[in-house]
Amino acid sequence: MSDETGSRFDPRRRELLKAGAGLGLLALGGGVSLAGAANASPRLPLPEYEQWDALEIARRIRVGDITASEALEASLARAEARRAINAFALTHHEMAREEAQRLSGLGQAERERLAEQAPLAGVPFALKDLGVALEGTRTTSGCAFFRDAEPAERDSTLVARYRAAGLNIFAKTTTPEFGQTATTESRLYGDTRNPWDLSLSSGGSSGGASAAVAAGILPVAHASDGGGSIRIPASACGLFGLKPSRGRVPMGPEHLEGWMGLASHHVISRTVRDSAWLLALTQGAEPGSRSVPPTDDPLAALEREPRRLRIAFLEQNPFGQPVHPDCQAAARRAAELCEALGHRVEPATLALPIERIFSGMGVATGTGLLYSVRQREKALGRQAREAEFEPINWRTLQHAGDFSAVQVFEARAAFDEAGRQVDLLLGEYDMILSPVTAAPAPPLGALSLDQPYDDYVAAAMQASAFTSIFNMSGHPAMSVPLYWRENGQPIGTQFVGRYAEEARLIGLAARLEEAAPWRQRWPELVENA
Repeated sequence: MSDETGSRFDPRRRELLKAGAGLGLLALGGGVSLAGAANASPRLPLPEYEQWDALEIARRIRVGDITASEALEASLARAEARRAINAFALTHHEMAREEAQRLSGLGQAERERLAEQAPLAGVPFALKDLGVALEGTRTTSGCAFFRDAEPAERDSTLVARYRAAGLNIFAKTTTPEFGQTATTESRLYGDTRNPWDLSLSSGGSSGGASAAVAAGILPVAHASDGGGSIRIPASACGLFGLKPSRGRVPMGPEHLEGWMGLASHHVISRTVRDSAWLLALTQGAEPGSRSVPPTDDPLAALEREPRRLRIAFLEQNPFGQPVHPDCQAAARRAAELCEALGHRVEPATLALPIERIFSGMGVATGTGLLYSVRQREKALGRQAREAEFEPINWRTLQHAGDFSAVQVFEARAAFDEAGRQVDLLLGEYDMILSPVTAAPAPPLGALSLDQPYDDYVAAAMQASAFTSIFNMSGHPAMSVPLYWRENGQPIGTQFVGRYAEEARLIGLAARLEEAAPWRQRWPELVENA
């Protein structure tokens, strides 16, 4: 792998691995017990597969309890059995099988040596079909205009780091067209369904990732977040989702920022520790990086008892609209749990120029979409056609061409002001707590890009009012699954940390996971359903 993509194993990450080993996460004698996470799947390979997170799968491969091929086939069998969820856009099964066979041929001593460099060797994994490149495969961004895009000539920096960590990539998960909505529905690949209720959205735009993890196909999956697209699907599917600080996880080498800094990449996972490990293994600068936050130690935070925190509780919808009672109840439940753990939670308000920042978000996402389309037009030697896009995105493209350079600069200035105001609040508090969304996961169709614009807007405002603020400000934020409705539908709660303080968020999440475990909560996983 080339240094140009930043894929060489960073010695600093090796130090993190040694620190983790000291915590027992990579101890040779065995791993942390993860029993009781789910019912077994007796008709599928490795019936206990759903009970294991990524670290446990890696441990079992390393000590020889299972092979990398067995782990991959267990994941593929579940993807097939639960295909009605429609979580995958593209598959790379043979590529993954070759890698699994190579790993399965290693002896015990070779596996132990490999674990020092690639602690997740053999763990099945999937990328989101947006914003990343896997050498020799195409990325379509959920759009018909990119259906036949040329295969990538090299891995993107983040993908190279995933592969250096040992993850075995076998697919790309579904996304709405260009990630432009908070559901995962597209003309190109169809609707991705929520495993908790197949009539509901799995969230977006990383809804393929959340559906795959919630259905037990994968323990963790790549995701990205430009307005809530990690946190919203995590909330909808009862999972843990952390959006890192702007610049912490690399996005190159083609583009070092997405949507003028709005977008961040990381994962959606079932356990907090998987998220912490993937952050430790992928964070840090790449060639060309100029603004990289300090990288604190997410692994140490897993075991360290956080000091007493002062937490600002934001309950009011930034748009002044009502918040669904169950979303309020979820946030209040999280506040009560934090207080029970010894933290102080206080009502607070956040002064923001709402009209300016959300107008700026439209400029950033619209011009980002237009840029991608024009690059594709150059490659094809023809213009895009309306029939190759969903109506709302086609409308966005027509308007984006009219934005001025001044409007682009105004947008970035508005984002900077949002960051300043959030910093001021976090000068008084350690964290912010709020709902993730203003309404529970909606029925499929409510947030589709394939509908009249006026019908779409009201639902869209309910989806990302709380989350997108922190894309504009650049702060780390997470959705933690602490509440289930009477009908069994999960609802997450958002926590926001100071810039570059992911470790503090992870530390709190680990304590919440202990106090109110969610791993035992699973949707009814019906084969072929």
